[in-house]
Amino acid sequence: MKKGWLFPGQASQKVGMGKDFYEQTNIGKKYFDLANDILGIDIQNITFNGPDEKLRITKYTQPAIFIVSTIISEILIEKGYIPDGVAGHSLGEYSALVTAKGIDFKTGLELVKIRSESMAKAGKTNPGTMAAIIGMGKDDVNILAEKISMNQLVVAANYNTDNQIVVSGNIEAVQNFIDVAKDHGARMAIPLNVSGAFHSPLMKPAREELADKLDSIHISNINIPLFSNFNARPTINGSAIKKSLISQLENPVLWLDSINNMFNNGFSLFTEIGPGKVLKGLNKKINKDLKTKNIESYEELIAYEI
Repeated sequence: MKKGWLFPGQASQKVGMGKDFYEQTNIGKKYFDLANDILGIDIQNITFNGPDEKLRITKYTQPAIFIVSTIISEILIEKGYIPDGVAGHSLGEYSALVTAKGIDFKTGLELVKIRSESMAKAGKTNPGTMAAIIGMGKDDVNILAEKISMNQLVVAANYNTDNQIVVSGNIEAVQNFIDVAKDHGARMAIPLNVSGAFHSPLMKPAREELADKLDSIHISNINIPLFSNFNARPTINGSAIKKSLISQLENPVLWLDSINNMFNNGFSLFTEIGPGKVLKGLNKKINKDLKTKNIESYEELIAYEI
């Protein structure tokens, strides 16, 4: 029975996350102190004290979640726990890659810094937004998106479950999608509080900037397979992972396919590592046979057994 570790992405953040690890573990203090130096901002203060409106800003959200998730996984590894495979939702793929030893924490945070800043800039250059569509299947979402995109761009950005799909695109196009979604079978269409059209072609400027940074670093081949957002398949090849991290910005997160592929490869025990329980909730909707725990606090880490 294989064990998979899952790492959350943007929107899982909460003020105060990671403070207990900073106060009670050497790795927590070391990584948060190092992060302040790498980022050139007081990410500790923003993460621990907020306010929430500030922590929700992309250039702070992404590094904060990455730091907390990576601290937890490093402590678990120090305790002797090793996953058989890893996956991360969007941003979470970077924590997954550090866990699999493809890059170290410092390199990972430098990449996340570039990624978050470039995505924020792309959101200003090409204004856009996102919405969660509940109750429509993949084919119906894609057909409606294609119809609306005859005038303005909207595409599927996250295939989270069979009937929970996030769309992304121009503000007007996403609003149009929300307005007509219920007429096409959706139970709900919920606008998301984001600063750009993530995982869509509107992120092209961010992809170009991130690609320049990725070209300057080496990603090692890994021993623990990483299930890629881009194609949902496992890989241990550093060059392939680098390409998928670049492609990820403009293409949908194939989360449903990733989890199904992990299950088909023998994974049935999962742990969500980092703030929130978003991925644990998605697993329940994807496959009721999956057992998923989560660790977001020091207390939960101490009590963890699998």
